[in-house]
Amino acid sequence: MSKGIPSATVSRLVTYLRVLSDLDKAGLTRTSSDHLAAEAQVTAFQVRKDLAYFGSFGTRGSGYSVPGLLLELRRILGLIRPWRVAIVGMGRLGQALADFPQLDEYDFELVAAFDVDPVKIGTTLGGVDVHHSDDLPTVAADKSVDIAFLTVPVDAAQAAADDIVRSGIRGILNFVPTVVSTPDDVRVETVDFLAALKRLSYYLHGQVPAKPDELLIGGSR
Repeated sequence: MSKGIPSATVSRLVTYLRVLSDLDKAGLTRTSSDHLAAEAQVTAFQVRKDLAYFGSFGTRGSGYSVPGLLLELRRILGLIRPWRVAIVGMGRLGQALADFPQLDEYDFELVAAFDVDPVKIGTTLGGVDVHHSDDLPTVAADKSVDIAFLTVPVDAAQAAADDIVRSGIRGILNFVPTVVSTPDDVRVETVDFLAALKRLSYYLHGQVPAKPDELLIGGSR
């Protein structure tokens, strides 16, 4: 189903899902492409185009059924089955992710964690047992892990990604600010907050007039 679907469309589907979830919680049963567009900050045409990749879901003149479209988007995004998650690297970020309160909202179940720190191995952090990273293949197979959160230091990222791949895990959410190489059948999504900060800097820089000394510094480089 994902073949030929632009990644930007998939990202927008996730946004539409959030909007529909909020509407559903509020008890609303109908919505429109105009409302979805306004919430997602796109055009109504874009909403209809994104949904058209997967079928016809609305009724002309009456919009979309909120529960119906919510169910269809969950199905399209693969959120109608549980996904078993492991965290590789239980530093501050790994522990924060283990404590994330909404991880199970869409059936993402944290089942294991891994580290090389002997102080952490054998303990329970965020409600999950911490194993030695050497045990990743055995534990991943035993617990049928689908997705790994990669939260190790930069210099350990590629080796940890290789271990994840060898363990048969086919999805990696990479929180490390570096690129990791994996086989074509392993999907890597990178979460790079520094890149997001730099994009924010770009847009804000265009809105805020530079001070004279900033112009001088910029011109001297």
